[in-house]
This record gives sequence, structure tokens and C-alpha cells, in this order.
Amino acid sequence: MTGHDVWKLSGVDGNLPPQPAAPGADADLSRATAQWIDRDTVAWRGAVAAANHYALAYSPRGDIGYDRGDLTGDVRLIRLTPAPDGPGRLSDAQKAAWPHLASPGAAYGALTVDPRDAGLVRDALRGQVVAIERGPSGALLTATGVQIPGVLDDLYSGAATVPLGPTGGGLAVWAPTARQVELALYDGPSTDRRTVHRMRRDDATGVWSADGPASWRGRHYTYLVTVYAPAAGKIVTNEVTDPYSLSVSAGSGRSQIVDLDDPSLRPEGWTALKKPPAVRQDQASIYELHVRDFSASDATVPAAERGTYKAFTLTGSAGMTELRSLAEDGLTHVHLLPVFDFATVPDRKADRTEPGCDLAALPPDSDRQQACVAETAAKDSFNWGYDPLHHTVPEGSYATDPDRRIKEFREMVAGLNGAGLRVVMDVVYNHTHAAGQEPTSVLDRVVPGYYHRLMDDGTVAASTCCANTAPEHAMMGRLVVDSIVTWAKEYKVDGFRFDLMGHHPKANILAVREALDALTPGKDGVDGTSIILYGEGWNFGEVADGTRFEQATQANMAGTGIGTFSDRLRDAVRGGTPFDADPGVRGFGSGLGDEPGDRLAHHEDLVKLGLAGNLRDFTFTGSSGTPVKGSEVDYNGGPAGYAAVPGDTVTYVDAHDNETLFDALVFKLPKDTPMADRVRMQSLSLATVLLGQGTAFVHAGSERLRSKSLDRNSYDSGDWFNRLLWDCRQGNGFGGGLPPAKDNEARWPYARPLLADPALRPGCAAIRAARARFGELLRIRRSSPAFSLGSAAEIGRRVSFPPSGAPGVIVMRIDAAGVDPANQAIYVVFNATGKTAAPAVPALKGARVALHPVQAASDDPVVRQASADPATGTLAVPARTVAVFTETP
Repeated sequence: MTGHDVWKLSGVDGNLPPQPAAPGADADLSRATAQWIDRDTVAWRGAVAAANHYALAYSPRGDIGYDRGDLTGDVRLIRLTPAPDGPGRLSDAQKAAWPHLASPGAAYGALTVDPRDAGLVRDALRGQVVAIERGPSGALLTATGVQIPGVLDDLYSGAATVPLGPTGGGLAVWAPTARQVELALYDGPSTDRRTVHRMRRDDATGVWSADGPASWRGRHYTYLVTVYAPAAGKIVTNEVTDPYSLSVSAGSGRSQIVDLDDPSLRPEGWTALKKPPAVRQDQASIYELHVRDFSASDATVPAAERGTYKAFTLTGSAGMTELRSLAEDGLTHVHLLPVFDFATVPDRKADRTEPGCDLAALPPDSDRQQACVAETAAKDSFNWGYDPLHHTVPEGSYATDPDRRIKEFREMVAGLNGAGLRVVMDVVYNHTHAAGQEPTSVLDRVVPGYYHRLMDDGTVAASTCCANTAPEHAMMGRLVVDSIVTWAKEYKVDGFRFDLMGHHPKANILAVREALDALTPGKDGVDGTSIILYGEGWNFGEVADGTRFEQATQANMAGTGIGTFSDRLRDAVRGGTPFDADPGVRGFGSGLGDEPGDRLAHHEDLVKLGLAGNLRDFTFTGSSGTPVKGSEVDYNGGPAGYAAVPGDTVTYVDAHDNETLFDALVFKLPKDTPMADRVRMQSLSLATVLLGQGTAFVHAGSERLRSKSLDRNSYDSGDWFNRLLWDCRQGNGFGGGLPPAKDNEARWPYARPLLADPALRPGCAAIRAARARFGELLRIRRSSPAFSLGSAAEIGRRVSFPPSGAPGVIVMRIDAAGVDPANQAIYVVFNATGKTAAPAVPALKGARVALHPVQAASDDPVVRQASADPATGTLAVPARTVAVFTETP
């Protein structure tokens, strides 16, 4: 169709001859700068010119091109006119729904679909769509691709409640833009023999379905989706797995029809699984653990079961013995790094390649270990797993046989529950491993251009370092909710941690909470209200500052009881930030206590606020000597306090990201610091987490001085740099060579002399002491409800910080009257200095005060020296020590 025909349809003089493109015409069909936001409206990037003419050109064949000044191919038209608001402007409601299109720098105009062409919309969306602008003379000025998520959500809102995936009597997939979808049903997971079945399309919902007999159960399948793919620039037929897969073949190339209620997929006793008692979110103490780390280096686990779900079923192994011991001390949850199906580890052991070097024989400061690990990193058994393929399928590489992954995952949950621990899953819905036509792209090959967040030019946003999804789109948001509910119901998972939760709309996370709260033991086999939720509430990228929606960020989640990690206490205790070029910047727990000054005073304010749950309205006497609210304390130019209730805050000083706490202290403490003092500072730092209000979160191995040989980003650093060693005779991982160059080479000059120093490698005495102090802190936390008061009002009334009289020393008082039958008050003294502290608390004169019974019985002679003098109200605490005192009536 020529420019002449366009203007004839638009009411322009039919005698106008075709015109060449205007000088400087923008006709890039590889980009998509127009956005079709609902069935009636196209947002046009730039001002809508009243004298120009606009249309949507579409082709069922997907063959629209651009040549010699005009469009080519089987072009059909939907006429567009300037929207009545303005004219040519987005309405107030549209601006509210699409704020990034209404921002001052965006300058999007609005075009309305001509009512005469409304009947063409659904057909247009099943082909290639191009938005065009022509000048008054008919000359082509602009041609661009079109972003379609908004119009799909508007047209196909009825799909929100249609069952998807294996539905019991067949299969269903949402593919509204597909021209055809067929079901390829295979005779096995790897055979080429298959039968192809046509699927029925429901025009109202965009869902394609196929019914089948009971004999389909257990069969492997894919969908053959014929659809226009912008990444290919043509109509393609993608053979793709099911986004709602519940099981997949080894290698994830085919989905499998399964019934998760099948007895063969359940371990013995699964339906009557007894769980440890539920705790409120602010009472939880969480241990962040990687499935492979847990047992890969554990010689007490049979070799075939190391690094697998099965290792959690072995009650006599060193690792499970330690987890049971931690639970007895007071640990409540194990948080597992990603255990859904991810793309970066081959499922079958035979398909993996491990490092071939004798890594243990190499010098502690050598660069050969990291070079050897890097050679096989792409094909070895280790990755953190933040690379989703199928969000609702257990990862196959963690099973002894990937075909047994469902049952073995459930056995793991049962094993952890039996050890006294509830289970949290680390879930990643904010990005996928790939998009477009890449082999590991699932969502985008079913509904191209829908599930991922697109930038203004139509490229996929990648601020998360991967292809960002768009949970603000209805069906991506639904996938998140449906997937979480499946894990909760079918796998009895007790909590979920959302990776980069700030890239989700707040409404999406609240929808998850609502869906979980609706689960009941009688109806669903689980109590959804006992399931805890938390995530990374970071604010960055293309969604930052509410650019596209109200985000699930730290401040926005306040009051929901859905936790967000608090970087405030982390940075104050460790010192610096994860992004510092110099890793030696000190904090309260890493030597700054011996350096009085404004920086130490400010860090103490942040620590006090963290101990009080990082509440925005908590008031205390700050370093200025005057009362200050949490929201008035500065953190990098913003308010430090943001939480409304203690369950909003997850407090931590180390996690899988960045250096372990031990490694951070190696960088920051003076090099001649004795190992005994390093252990004490490790314990003091962890005490700020375990003895504060809010959820306590600890990285696995921190209680035993775990090191990653100074690796700051061990996501693909293999088993060697990620060793979790339960036998102290093996050390703690420090001195395993220079950390991988990819993320650490700039720090090698700092790292090399430290790794070479034998005095920095702890022996069994140090590791055992660290573990013992950690256990004491857990038991102290568990000993009194005063450490988890449950509400902002109670914390405001009961938690205070009497003056310590000395820089580097913090005194916390918790009024325990009425909440703790044994104690009138609890005092915690954090002495981060190198000398004994003796803060005087006048209110303690004449009071009955003693060292906490747990510490009074400690095998640590130093902490047993801590004492209270009722005559003076003085609490004497040795250097680099945390002491807890109880005041009894």
C-alpha cells in the first residue's frame, strides 16, 4: 500500500501522488518507540502534529519493510487521530497508569484508534505492527515498531483467572499474539518421536488449550508457537517449553505433564509433614545457605549425594548435625539461594566439567587457583543460580537424578523441617536468563515483547544485569503470584525472599501476600499466614523513584510487614559500602571504635537505629546530644530510618553478595590484630544483628569465620572459593588463592599480602570460639521476648540507649517488665574498642543486675569477666566484647 492509499483512507485528497520520505525521516523498524497502551490509545513519542497524519500499519505476514522512502510488504492500516484531551495528549488517568510516559522529559503525545477500525485491533496484534507518521503532503516522516503490553492487558484481561499450564484435563498457554499454537507431545524426554495436536484459541482471553486423556500424564511436551517475533523481524514458529511448567526434562528442553499430587512424587509422610512452630517475621532468625555449598565439601556425605537435595536428609552428616545444633540454639529458618530451574549449570553430572588442578597444593596468594576455576566456570557444578529458566520447577542439578527433582526437593524440605528449621526460597522474578529468540528465552518466545520491560526505544531493560521482566504487566504479575502459591502449597515452603524486589510494583508483592494469606491448612494443607516475605528493596534502574509504578522499595514497603534488607546497619558495622574502591574503610565493628570522631559518632547512631528496628519514628538521643527520629538520621543523603513496624526490616552484616564478614574484617582491621580479637569483632558484629529488633539474617558460615579468600562476587567462582567447611581442621577457606580476576583483580594489591600471611588463617580454636559465641547470641535472643517486641509503639516505649561515656561503646536498655517474666530490664553493652569499658548507668544503682545466664556459663573467660557494680551502677565490659546483663525485680 502506498502513501496515496494511506491518505485516501485518512480522508486526504485521493489525487495526491505518493511522496518520498522527508529529509531526515526516522524510519527505523528495529526500534519500537510508539506504545499501544490500551485498545483505543497509542502513545506517540514526541508531540502530535495537527497537520500530520498517523496510522498503525500491520501485516499478518510480518513482512513490513522500508525501502526508498516508504513501507513495503503486505501493509494494512488502522487509522489514528489525535486524542481528544489536549488534543493529542494523554488523559490524567493514562498519565497515572503510565507515569514514565507523562514525565517532563518523555513528551509523549496520544493518538486514538479510529472507531471504524476498532474491529481490526485483535488481528493486527497477531502480526507485525508499525506506527507511522506522514506529513501534509503524504511524505513518510516516521516509522517505528510498537510496544504492545498495555493493549494486550486491556484486551485480554479475562485471562487473569483462566487456569494455565498442566490443568488436570489438559494444557493451556496464554499466547494472544500467536497466529497458531500446537502441542508437540513426545514419546520421551529425548526421543524425536512426537505427535502434534492443534490447540484451540479463546479469542476473548488469548488462551490456547488442548484436552487430553489420562495417558498424557508423564509425557513430555513443547508448544509450537507461530508468532511475529520482533527480535527475528518476521513470523517464526518457536518450539518452546511451557512458562507454567511444573516439571521439565534434564537440560530443560521439554516440559513434562505431571500431577504434583501423584504419590510417587511425594516422600513418605509428606501430607502429614510436621513443621517447626511458626514465628512472627520480626522473631525470625534466618541462615542464608546455598544447596551446593552445604555439602559439596562435606566428607561425611556420600560422594553421589554431595551438593544435592539429598544431603539434607542425612541426619548423621556433619552439615545436618550442625543445622540441628543451630536450631537448638534458636535459629528458625534456612534461606536457600535459588532452587528453581536455572540456566547456568548442566543438570546431569556427566555433562559438567570440574577444575582439573590440585587447588589445595597451590600457594595461598597464587593467581593459579582462580585461573583454573575460570577455565571450567561455564560448565562446572556451581552457580548462585540467579538465572531463571522455569520459575516453578525445582533445579535439576541439585537432584541425584534430574528426573527425581520434585520428590528430592520435597525430601529436602522435610529434612530441614525435621531438623527444627523452616525453609525460605530465594526467588527471582525480576529478570530471566535471556529474552528474544535466544535458546534459553521462554517467556519472550511465547508472547514476544510482553513479559519483559522495554525501554523507550523498545530494547529490553537490563538494569539487573539480565533481561528485566515487567511484573507491572498483568500476566507477568500473575505468573509471580501463581508460582509463589504453587511453591507454598505443593512444596510447603515457609517463606520467600525476592531478588531485587524494588523492581516489582508494591501492588504485585502485596498480591502475593494476599494470595498466601488465603491458604489454609484445611483447604490447602498449609497455613499461608505463617509464611514470611522479604526482599531487596533497592531503588535503581529504569524504575527508580517511582518512574513507572510504586515500587516495592524499602520506604514504600513500610507498614506492610514484608521485610526489606537494611543496608544502614550493614554499612555502619562493616564500614564503607560494597562499592568502595578501597576495601579498608572501617566501621563500628571493624576497628573504627578505636578512632573517635564524627564518623564513628554517626556510625553509632546508625547502629542504635538498627538495633531498634530501623524505625522511622523511633526517637533516641543522637550523637549531637539531642533527641532525633530515625527518619532524621542521615544515610547517604536520605533518611536512615524507614520502617514503620519491626517486621519491615531485615538486619544483616553479610550475605552471599560482597565479601564475607571475616574477609571484610581482614581488609579493614589492622593487620597485626590477633586472631582472638578478630573472633571477638566477628561476634560483636553479628551481635548487632541477633540482639536487635526485626528479622535477623546471617550468611551461612559467618558463625565459623567463613572466608571466600576475599572474593567479593563468588556467583560463578566454583566450589573452591565457595567452600563451606564443617570440619575446622580444613580451615575456613581463607588463603585459597587470589580471588577471581573478573570482579577482584583491582583489589589484588590489597589481597596478596593478606592471603600470604599465615597469622590470618584461623585454626580450630578460633573457629570453635566463633561458633560458640554465635550460639550464645542465638540462645540469648531466644531467651526473652524483649528482643522481638513486635510493634513500633512497644519499641519506642521500651528500647533506649543510655549514654556510654566513651566513643566506640554502645549501651542498649530494653524495658522487659510485663513481657519477660524473669527480667525487669535487659542491658546490652557493645564494646568495639581495644580496652575495657565501664559505662555508668545511674538507674542501675542498687539494682539486682547480673551477667546473662548464657554468658555467665560461657566457656569464654573474657566475657565472664564482664560485671555489674550495683553500688555505682557501672557495667564493666572487656575489650571487643558484647555483654548482656539482666536486671531482675
